[in-house]
Amino acid sequence: MQAKTVLLTGAAGFIGWKTAQLLLEKGYKVVGIDNMNNYYDPRLKEWRKSQLEKYESFKFFNVDIENLGALKVLFDSFNFDYIVNLAARAGVRYSIVNPHVYLTTNAHGTLNLLELMKENSVKKFVLASTSSLYAGQPMPFKEDLPVNTPISPYAASKKAAEVMSYTYHYLYDIDVSVVRYFTVYGPAGRPDMSIFRFIKWIDEGTPIKLFGDGSQARDFTYVDDIAKGTILAMEREVGYEIINLGGGKNPISLKTIIEKIENLLGKKAKIDYKPFNKADMMETWADIEKAEKLLGWKPEIDIDEGLKRTVEWYLDNKDWVKDISLEENVQNI
Repeated sequence: MQAKTVLLTGAAGFIGWKTAQLLLEKGYKVVGIDNMNNYYDPRLKEWRKSQLEKYESFKFFNVDIENLGALKVLFDSFNFDYIVNLAARAGVRYSIVNPHVYLTTNAHGTLNLLELMKENSVKKFVLASTSSLYAGQPMPFKEDLPVNTPISPYAASKKAAEVMSYTYHYLYDIDVSVVRYFTVYGPAGRPDMSIFRFIKWIDEGTPIKLFGDGSQARDFTYVDDIAKGTILAMEREVGYEIINLGGGKNPISLKTIIEKIENLLGKKAKIDYKPFNKADMMETWADIEKAEKLLGWKPEIDIDEGLKRTVEWYLDNKDWVKDISLEENVQNI
């Protein structure tokens, strides 16, 4: 049987890389696109891309989903069976600094893909969304909560993408799986997120910049589990469904994460406390019952094993990771 072809956007991103890798290992052909922007140090994206280019069934194009003309060329050149949209401008705090680009990528970029799916009769769409939409809702967060009051431009742009995807499902019978991710971590993760930063700062003896007192907690989810759930969501016909992919257990505080990393590295953290940002959430916690029922999915890697693998990757790649900048290039995202 001929291998099916997946267009995977954000392929050099953290979740995109791992999802592409698992798709390739399952025998899919993957056309990966990414605009390789420099919001965070692009050497990480280059490393992830280099890992994917070892597979014969992987093709990469430097394309931005905001560029409708470039996307049209791809849709004319390949017969896609699935579109998995993991390209996004991420980061709650920095969406406040530069909100325009969040809307153009996360909302308008999604619209570009949906329009081309309609024109080319591609019937399956997976949209990566976010637990940030659940701000102010009771925990654990269920998919049917009324998430109509996003508190950051990032969350608002993701809500817009979800709603537009529903419109195209309703009008054109596109099958849509919206996967809401909960704080993803793991090897080769994003350097603007806490776990990558904590590991590097603790190892180097640099004070951790901690926004708030460290009591804020997250439903940390290992990247391999997230990628597996994303692929299952792609392979299922669901109509239109929003599906949480998260750890599903009690949220873990940042203070606890720091202690676990200290133990793995055998070093103590120095902490520089910063004011809590009002656009951040104090806690996230996923109800994952729907993912278990619809997809047969539940996370397999617990926080201790996941942190161990992440620290091991950092130490194994320290010769180049030591030079990775942890500063965001906010004006060029």
